[in-house]
Amino acid sequence: MLTPAQRDIVKSTVPLLETGGEALTTHFYKGLFRDHPEVRPLFNQAHQASGDQPRALAHGVLMYAKNIDRLEALGPLAQQIVQKHVALQVLPAHYPLVGDSLLRAIREVLGAEIATDAVIEAWAKAYGQLADLLIGAEAAVYADNAQAPGGWRGARAFRVAGKQRESAEITSFHLVPADGGPLLDFKPGQFLGLRLVVDGQEIRRNYSLSAAPDGRRYRISVKREPGGVASNHLHDRVQEGDLLDVFPPAGEFTLADSGKPLVLISGGVGITPTLAMLDAALAAPGRRPVHFIHCARNADVHAFRAHVDAQAARHPRLQVFYCHDEPAGAGPAPHAIGRLDRARLADWLPADRDLDAYFLGPKPFMAQLRRDLQALGVPPEQSRYEFFGPASALA
Repeated sequence: MLTPAQRDIVKSTVPLLETGGEALTTHFYKGLFRDHPEVRPLFNQAHQASGDQPRALAHGVLMYAKNIDRLEALGPLAQQIVQKHVALQVLPAHYPLVGDSLLRAIREVLGAEIATDAVIEAWAKAYGQLADLLIGAEAAVYADNAQAPGGWRGARAFRVAGKQRESAEITSFHLVPADGGPLLDFKPGQFLGLRLVVDGQEIRRNYSLSAAPDGRRYRISVKREPGGVASNHLHDRVQEGDLLDVFPPAGEFTLADSGKPLVLISGGVGITPTLAMLDAALAAPGRRPVHFIHCARNADVHAFRAHVDAQAARHPRLQVFYCHDEPAGAGPAPHAIGRLDRARLADWLPADRDLDAYFLGPKPFMAQLRRDLQALGVPPEQSRYEFFGPASALA
């Protein structure tokens, strides 16, 4: 257990983490992958190359150090980490490997003058405390998934029952259990973890479930990313009838029960979890108003328009708005050309700003939306968002 003196030592490192945290975590990852290559499948190397993963870890370490004596102040960050870990099947045995590499990085980056034996010992205790919290929370989720009807632990083989092109960039995969057994239920907004082997290398990825639960199959919809190892493998090599290793659904970005007006806002492939939320909200009893706002680069890459339009035709309480960056493409015209600015958002939101907003897309898109929603009177606690990549701060 951390002593008061050790908590003070950890908190005293906050200024160093604020100025040099990303350099520290970048060094940490290099050492981790060098010394423990078995953990590489748990990390998206594209996020390493872009710096997103080191930045996210630096933010998490900083927040932990700042709140070491009041961990409840971490809020949803801890649960986000737990859910990401569960989706990728992070195990207790992985934590000592990460801890050893983190302590070594602290020593090597800060130097012996700053990273004294007392500092290393304090951070070792702090990391052990955090690891115990996460391992316990993850164990509870693993147990719940295994014990639930249709549930399982670890990887389960699923057959690709359908593969459908949704736009110039997005393809959907319909997955059914290969064993013919029942299917674990999920909450709209959650994601699946996949274990893939590409050119002899294991990788793991998360993909949002893009259709509401039906008890028979899961659907994920994957955007082809330039240079994306997993997305290009799925698009080009995985065919109907193939088997995929699938981990149970996870994620805390889920549609909550509420009678307030619902606003779903997405950019690009961020539409995938909002589709599941949309279908679930319209199928629920009641007359909850729903506004669906989707932004795409152009008509060619605008996925699922026919489905959303069909839902709008069936449900008068659903209002739909589309915004394209450019007028290119062969599909129908959007409601607006250009970016979704604050004035346009104000026109498309319900008049009653006591609403529930869920949004997902590129980080700059989400950061602007968060500011605009608050400026337009939407309570901050009723604006919810998710990250496709590592969880980080929305500056």
